[in-house]
This record gives sequence, structure tokens and C-alpha cells, in this order.
Amino acid sequence: MTFENLASDFYSFESALTDQEKTAIADLRSYLETEVSPIMAGYWERAEFPSQVIPKLAEHHVMSYSWAETTPFENSAVFRGFVALELARVDASVSTFVGVQNGLAMGSISVCGSQEQRDEWLPKMATGEVLGAFGLTEPLSGSDSAQGLRTVATRDGDEWVLNGSKRWIGNATFSDVTIIWAKDAEDGQVKGFIVPTSTPGYTATKIEGKISLRAVQNADITLEEVRVPERLRLANANTFKDTASVLRLTRAEVAWAAVGVAVGAYEAAVAYSRERVQFGKPIGQHQLIQDLLVKCLGNITASIAMCVRVSEMLDRGEQRDEHSALAKAFCTTKMRETVSLAREVLGGNGIVLDYKVARFFADAEALYSYEGTREMNTLIVGRSITGKAAFV
Repeated sequence: MTFENLASDFYSFESALTDQEKTAIADLRSYLETEVSPIMAGYWERAEFPSQVIPKLAEHHVMSYSWAETTPFENSAVFRGFVALELARVDASVSTFVGVQNGLAMGSISVCGSQEQRDEWLPKMATGEVLGAFGLTEPLSGSDSAQGLRTVATRDGDEWVLNGSKRWIGNATFSDVTIIWAKDAEDGQVKGFIVPTSTPGYTATKIEGKISLRAVQNADITLEEVRVPERLRLANANTFKDTASVLRLTRAEVAWAAVGVAVGAYEAAVAYSRERVQFGKPIGQHQLIQDLLVKCLGNITASIAMCVRVSEMLDRGEQRDEHSALAKAFCTTKMRETVSLAREVLGGNGIVLDYKVARFFADAEALYSYEGTREMNTLIVGRSITGKAAFV
């Protein structure tokens, strides 16, 4: 496929990608636009996930690029960010599936697993042979996960016994394994476990009635005397700082996905402005509509610039928690504003699925909150600024 910069990439940041990266982006974009985009409104409305897209996503290596064991070619964090953007500009639920599988589940194994665990699990997860989920959030513990986890892991010989519950766990209704984070009953430290979902005592129940990311299969998980062998404990997950290392990487990609959602809504609004005629001419010729579209593009451009920089810092080993936290807080805030402006361009048609904007408008609410709320991410940055933590 021939690569072209997105029109919404107004300052052409994509032009800095390598030729190989550009080709991969062009191929992925073509697949998403021709095969995924046309079906997602229906799946979103029915609150179902299109599982048939998973093998094709694997063929496009979206679960492979981040890890040395699986990547088809050397690539940059900026490229991986644009992959996240492309996924989200077509559908945020598909983007979230990949974010959970690749960023959270595989990321936990890559960052916190032994080399043996990486070699065993990452290749199978990159192809979609094994599907994963990430169990950190609990019914009574979200923002305070570092201290407030109630799920307990108790050592019993060569096994660990897990008891507790998790909530809002994406992919969990169909995952083959779930990374469960629990407090060690002996030392009180958070540890991670690769838990096969077929293990007795493990139950996942779909959360119904969502108004955002409806195609994502979130679940409540109950763990009742779930026994996990020591070999499935993540070897290098010894405290919540190790968990936070995973979240730092995925938080930056959520910022990229937020830009993708904004881009998807903006592109739909631009297309509508060219077709919708009022007062004898397309509404895109009216000054007020152009003002809304320019505000959208300004938000997108600023957010891409921030994401590119924070990804460059990751490639150089300079990215810290506060850097990814600021990107997530800023980009999701600008995304929320942008989808609102795009919905405004469509008037009454902005609340129906036919014109795509309504789906982006609703899905933005989930991205705004997951991987750390705006408030919690501002506190991470605030701690960096002042040297004082406001959340302990």
C-alpha cells in the first residue's frame, strides 16, 4: 500500500517514520478502513466484540511490535504510538482490546516475567493463540491500587492461593489467561500471577449496561481459592513499583489512543461538513463550523506533538512516570473537548451511530478514566513538580 500522511497530522509528524514503518502503517490503515470500520457500529450497538478481527490484527503484528521475542522488525515507540492512533481512529473498542492484550497482559509478562516466561507466553499471545486480560482494578480499589488491593495471595508449598475480586477487566470474558495482581499475605507486597482462566475457583461475569466502549467485554472476576503454581508467578513482580512500570508504558499508549479517538471524530465531522447543506451551501463553508473544526485540529496537533515527544523519551530511556502521566491527562482532556466539538458540528445527527461521531463521543468517556483518571495523573505530575505526594 502507498503511505500518505493523515490529513489530521497537520504538521506531518508521521513523515519522520522509517519507510518500513510507513509501509506497516499503510497496510494496517487499509485493513482497518475496509474491514473493521464498516462493521463496528453494529457490534458497538449489540455490545459484542468482533472476534473474527483478532487473527487479522495478529497478521498485522499489532501485538508483536513491542517485544524483542516477537517483533517482525526493529521499530520506534513513535511508530507504535501511531499504530495505537490508527486503531483508535477506526474504533476505540478494538484499540482497547489490543491495548489490554499487548500493553497490559503481554507487557506484564515482558516487564515482570522471567526470560522463560517471556519465551513461553509472548509468542503465543502475539499470534492471538492465547488471549490475555489484566486484573488490577477491584470493586473497592481503583485509584488507590498501590495500597488498597484486597485480593490476597497466600503461599502454600509450591502453589499460591488467590482470593478476592476484580472489576472492569477488559477481555476477561474470553481471555485464556489473566494477569492477577494480589497482595502477598506474608509481606504485604503486590505480586503478579499468570492465571489460566480455566482454573477452578476463577469466575468472570460480563458487565452489562455500559454507555462507553460497548464492544469491549469487561468483566467482574471472582477468585475463590484459586491455586496457581509458583512457576506462574511473575518472577520479577515484587512490589507495586513493578506493576507501575507496566502502567507507565501503557499510559503513554492510551494517550496515543486518545488522539486516535479525537482524529476519528474530527475526520467524521469534516466529511459531514462537506456533505451537509444548510442555507444553500455545505455547512463547512460557514464560519462557525470552520471555527469548530480548527479547534479540533489544534487539539489534535498539540496532542500528537506531546505524544511524539514522550515516545521519543521512551526510546532514549528518559521517560518517567510523570512524563507519561502528563501525556495521558492532557491528551484525554483534549480528546474529550474535541469529540464534543465534532458532535456539535453534526447537530442532531451527532447522537446517532450512522455518522460515527456518536460512538467516538461515547467511547471517549472510558479513555478519559481508565489507566488512571485525569486527577490521579495530575497528582503524579504534581509530585514531580513539588517533591510532595498528595495522594498518601
